[in-house]
Amino acid sequence: MRIEAAGLEDLESILKLQYLAYQSEADLFGTRDIPPLKQTLEEVTEEYNSGMILKMTDDDGTIIGSVRAHENDGTVYIGKLMVHPDHQKKGYGSRLLTEIEACFPGKRYELFTSTRSVDNIRLYSKMGYKEFKQEAVTEELVFVYMQKC
Repeated sequence: MRIEAAGLEDLESILKLQYLAYQSEADLFGTRDIPPLKQTLEEVTEEYNSGMILKMTDDDGTIIGSVRAHENDGTVYIGKLMVHPDHQKKGYGSRLLTEIEACFPGKRYELFTSTRSVDNIRLYSKMGYKEFKQEAVTEELVFVYMQKC
């Protein structure tokens, strides 16, 4: 597996991976109406232009994982950490998270997930993140915000 900065030419493949990888999140809520499944290529391009997107490729060069981040006032906001469903539970999410942190050394890192995403919370806790707040988006959706200083 190889992790490197994504290029503009990778964004469409990353978005397709996102649509696939976030199906399990959608299943937690019984709806496909979640932001990662509605994001457009133009929105991903905006994120690319204002931050960093990493890709993880297999030996054939196929993108099987990705993560994004941008820095604002000394805090690095990490998002869209994803691994292809066929490659999950192999430590790739941890490797991507470690790699994106290394792109912004010595900063405060922040990310969020839903309270129903127990596997995500477990991974982030294992990687040194601590919950610092929860925010109800709807009656069904509550975000857990975690940080690592």
